[in-house]
Amino acid sequence: MSLIARISRFVPKSTIFLQAGKNNVRQISTGYRKALTRYPLLMQSLQTGILMASGDVIAQVVVEKTDNYNYLRTAQFSAIGLFMAGPGLRFWYGILDKHIHGRNVKIKTLKKVALDQLIFAPTFMLAFLGVLGVMKGQALPEIEDKIRADYVDILKTNYCIWPWVQLANFSIIPLNYQVLVVQFVAIFWNTYLSWKTNKSRENVPT
Repeated sequence: MSLIARISRFVPKSTIFLQAGKNNVRQISTGYRKALTRYPLLMQSLQTGILMASGDVIAQVVVEKTDNYNYLRTAQFSAIGLFMAGPGLRFWYGILDKHIHGRNVKIKTLKKVALDQLIFAPTFMLAFLGVLGVMKGQALPEIEDKIRADYVDILKTNYCIWPWVQLANFSIIPLNYQVLVVQFVAIFWNTYLSWKTNKSRENVPT
């Protein structure tokens, strides 16, 4: 059989596989959009839990290159995303979307970003460090020392990244997808948080 004949037999099969793959992606995308519309809080909480866990996995495997993987640490980050960050972000974005109005899109976006970065960001970072300390079984003085050691540095890094992300997020992304956009960017942010909150642990006085 000639080479051309073999290729001609292979091409229809490869086309079928490609079409089947496209159909599967389309079905998954359609199913996700339906679930997100029907169960927005549940879906956004689940995706936040998964993405926060992903950030910790990257931190341990790629950044720290640990030989003794800490599964409990990943579970802790996932739980914070599922029960705290995901619901909190959804609730906060709903408040902003409901109460910040105006015909001028630029001014409305700037108001949302200002409130997000001046109110939600510092409050959430403080709560995050406190909850993470409790989940690790740390005593209150140890949690306070950890907050004093990391809080300001984390907040400074936050202000170098998130205002620009949120400017785009609030101006062009629909409400149901705002948490998803934030959390995809936050894979890298969560990697930083995981590394930062564990990096200086040995240096914190107890």
